[in-house]
Amino acid sequence: MQQQLDLWIRAIVRWFGYVPNRDLSGWILLIIAVVLGLIVDVVITQTIRFVVRRRSFRTLSLLKVYARWAFWLFVPSLFFLLATNLQSERFLRRHPVADKTAEILFLITTTWFIVQLLKVGEKRLIYEYDTTNDTNLAHRKFVTQVRFFRRLIVILVIILGASLLLITFQGSRKVGLSVLTSAGVVSVVLGFAAQKTLANLLAGIQIALNQQIRLDDAVVVEKEWGRIEEINLTSVIVRLWDRRRLILPITYFVETPFENWTRSDASIIGAIFLYLDYTVPVEAVRKKARELAENDPLWTGDSFAVQVTDTTPTCIQVRVLVSAQDAPSAFDLRCHMREKLVAFIRDEYPQSLPQTRLMLAEELKPQENSTGQ
Repeated sequence: MQQQLDLWIRAIVRWFGYVPNRDLSGWILLIIAVVLGLIVDVVITQTIRFVVRRRSFRTLSLLKVYARWAFWLFVPSLFFLLATNLQSERFLRRHPVADKTAEILFLITTTWFIVQLLKVGEKRLIYEYDTTNDTNLAHRKFVTQVRFFRRLIVILVIILGASLLLITFQGSRKVGLSVLTSAGVVSVVLGFAAQKTLANLLAGIQIALNQQIRLDDAVVVEKEWGRIEEINLTSVIVRLWDRRRLILPITYFVETPFENWTRSDASIIGAIFLYLDYTVPVEAVRKKARELAENDPLWTGDSFAVQVTDTTPTCIQVRVLVSAQDAPSAFDLRCHMREKLVAFIRDEYPQSLPQTRLMLAEELKPQENSTGQ
């Protein structure tokens, strides 16, 4: 094939009165390979667009969004590598940069393409899983595991690609070994860094398997309430209730106690505390609280109680317990109940609101005279 191509090229250029370089046919073959790769890109992408227009496929749409540019570079680099393998040994000895460039481009584009395909696979697997609802515990567990292992595989693919890339350079391993063996301080630092990284990696694997936390779990960390927004290989991002982000190392959730409000069940009991005077009719407050709870759609009906839980020298503490589907619903239900109960007591029993009693000296004199007689 090479000889025939050389003959054709020589015949063409001699027709124009030009004597070509002996390596001209090799470079033309490489250019033709790249052009063929681009043609294959155009044919495949146009075919996918035609299919998507006629019928929508989720996988093809994801490939178009995440893997299009990686694919456009991967195919020409593959054809370029194949073309260098078809070249004669004489051409490769005279132009080693062509062979080396083909290997480097192929490794880089292949690594990028695989990483993007893993992203497409993740999106396809979790597409039908709803993680926004606290009751979908199985969905959030599956999505958490898929995202973690996808990130882990991406790290391994990048490390493998970088290793193969370094192997293509003969002096890279010698330089790396000489630096590590001659710099003792660097070796110690790298050892500590690797130890910390390994601890984070093991903690991430433990979380992915044991499910201490999942995506969109409601948690209380560092005295802040929020939801798990991202679980990375080394850190966890918690979206707080006021839209701030709390970034914690992933080992925090293995070594430090924290509250998970949606670990096995999203339902929760909310408490409303009222501080009232000793004269308050507790039974009337209990009846009104029951009526308010039954008329509120946020109440699940599982739990309800009105109890006097504490006394102070000036007032009593009345606690109202109501159950809700999840933490946000419980917060709103508590606000509704608290507002309406305060309005009820203010309108019907204003004397039962907290008050301070003072005994004047004039009021005490008759009592003193009566006791003196």
